Amino acid sequence: MVEKIIMLEDVSLVDFLGVQNANIREVAAAFPESKIISRGNEIRIQGTAPEIVKITDVLESLLIHYQKYGKVTNENVKRYLTGVSQPSADNFDEDTDVIIYGNKGIVVKAKTPNQRVLVEAASKFDLVFAVGPAGTGKTYTAVALAVKALKNKEVKKIIITRPAVEAGENLGFLPGDLKEKIDPYLRPIYDALDDMIAPEKLKYYVDNRIVEIAPLAYMRGRTLNNAFILLDEAQNTTPMQMKMFLTRMGPNSKAIITGDKSQVDLPKNQKSGLIESLGILNGIKGISFVELDGADVVRHRLVKDILAAYEKAEK
Repeated sequence: MVEKIIMLEDVSLVDFLGVQNANIREVAAAFPESKIISRGNEIRIQGTAPEIVKITDVLESLLIHYQKYGKVTNENVKRYLTGVSQPSADNFDEDTDVIIYGNKGIVVKAKTPNQRVLVEAASKFDLVFAVGPAGTGKTYTAVALAVKALKNKEVKKIIITRPAVEAGENLGFLPGDLKEKIDPYLRPIYDALDDMIAPEKLKYYVDNRIVEIAPLAYMRGRTLNNAFILLDEAQNTTPMQMKMFLTRMGPNSKAIITGDKSQVDLPKNQKSGLIESLGILNGIKGISFVELDGADVVRHRLVKDILAAYEKAEK
């Protein structure tokens, strides 16, 4: 008898092993001459050398499937055991709009022409400005591109930041310490990441500072190397803050700056760093500017009509 141990690292055990280890029991049933024991994040295989090779091949294929789709079902296990990797109806590789396969089978893709332009720009340029109204998928698409770069080992970390500007609310009167006061401003970022990275892996990334989510003020004085950097809600930066952010980029770094020129929450006499930078940097080679509009809104159908009504009223 030969024994082999496979360790499951950065894996949601219930999504990979199945409820009550149903997926592993399915594999074990296909190899009755061997013994497969799952305990925590360890799978112990006992059997003959040829069978262990076969079992290992199946488990490694399932791990690749999990990393791609975020979940392994009992049907997936049966297909891998019979040598069929994935049903053609679920083969998303042919869909060129797919950015990443997220958590729990979520497929994150560019859904509008301008979102496709943003994805293309990010592949060609190290600095991209994505400007457009609420609901156009600027932040969500940018986060997906950052996660894709990390998964593909193109960068070593993701840094996502926002200016903590009070949109009609007094930050000082919110309860809790600084983190608790700031977290509501960063909540949309966490929501996007939750769709794209398994909870255990995301916690590991955050704990080890592979993924950093912080207010813009925390970026001062840093040089960000080998990183994918996202500045969200950039319309609420001051000119000085925008210049500070733009000069943080280090070697092998990419940055996407997203913002909505119609939702500036700065004091009336304060110029927006985003709006100023669009004029100053226009024409510099290596920087791409992507404009999204009402046609790119991917929220509730009423959002497009609401945006159009406000634009009409402002004119």
